[in-house]
Amino acid sequence: MSQLGSLFTHIISKSPESVQDQSPHRTPKLPDFIQHVRKLTGIRKEDVYCNLRIPDKLQSAKDDINVVILTGQGIFCIDVKPWRGTVSAHNQNWHLQVKEEDQNVTNTCIEQIEDPLKAIMTKTANFCGHLKRSGVSVHQSLFFPRVIFLSPDCELDEELRKKRELVLQSQIDDFLRSFRAGYMAWISDSLTPSWLSGHLSYRQMESVREVLRRVGTWDLVRLHCGEQLKGDFQGCQYIALNRQETDTLEFSRLKTLSADSLWALLGHAPQVTVKMYKRGPQGWLGKSLIATTTIPPNTCVIFRISGEETDAKISANTIHSITLSH
Repeated sequence: MSQLGSLFTHIISKSPESVQDQSPHRTPKLPDFIQHVRKLTGIRKEDVYCNLRIPDKLQSAKDDINVVILTGQGIFCIDVKPWRGTVSAHNQNWHLQVKEEDQNVTNTCIEQIEDPLKAIMTKTANFCGHLKRSGVSVHQSLFFPRVIFLSPDCELDEELRKKRELVLQSQIDDFLRSFRAGYMAWISDSLTPSWLSGHLSYRQMESVREVLRRVGTWDLVRLHCGEQLKGDFQGCQYIALNRQETDTLEFSRLKTLSADSLWALLGHAPQVTVKMYKRGPQGWLGKSLIATTTIPPNTCVIFRISGEETDAKISANTIHSITLSH
């Protein structure tokens, strides 16, 4: 008797990244995309900004823009998505349909997700407003919101494919190459006012850079297991620091059970050493060390993970490092 595959469909409403790791193909991540942008376009490092928390009119910043790229033709505000499956729009939400094969069973998972195009357009408008409040006037037509899908296994339905703000993986290189043409045009009229040239003037670009340098990003916690958490470092009872001066906190622990046992035999409790490094460019010998302290391994670091409503308590013994945003 032939065996027929069964089809099970269920709908959930949570982050679509939860099903992405089940694919055998590796999807590029944000650092991979940034590296590709710079390699293909030749754009300078100081014109590419990541995970910027642009405040709105109320000066709150719950969401971030994944990438802001400053070019002669305008300011590109980009969110990147690692989604795999078929994406379609349904009223206020989008649906991501992912099929999973398991022997003779095909599971179809449909996830309800927030409209990413609406989200990036809102954040782009907030950025435009933030520049104006900072004394930099850039016409709205020089802002380009985009959503880029990094996985070759992501498909858009017919209606979404018509939207120029959405860029599939197969279209990424052509999209990035357009920056070159824009750059050459900008070189020819960089000293012309933007209302005449239709591009950012040299003075505008420098003013925008100055504002972007002051925009905050997320603090980043790297755990020994390899996981990374972005959010806001709230503090630790044994660590006193000046955020304006401190760039990174590195945590080191006793790595072996025998070392722990030896310390215990000597009457000492194992400790975690925390080294704090100065903010700013590296010297010949690396970053400058500000201070070193030791704390109990069960000490908790208070950290508000992005998207959460309450603070998390993270054991210092599990932390590799904390990078503080400006």
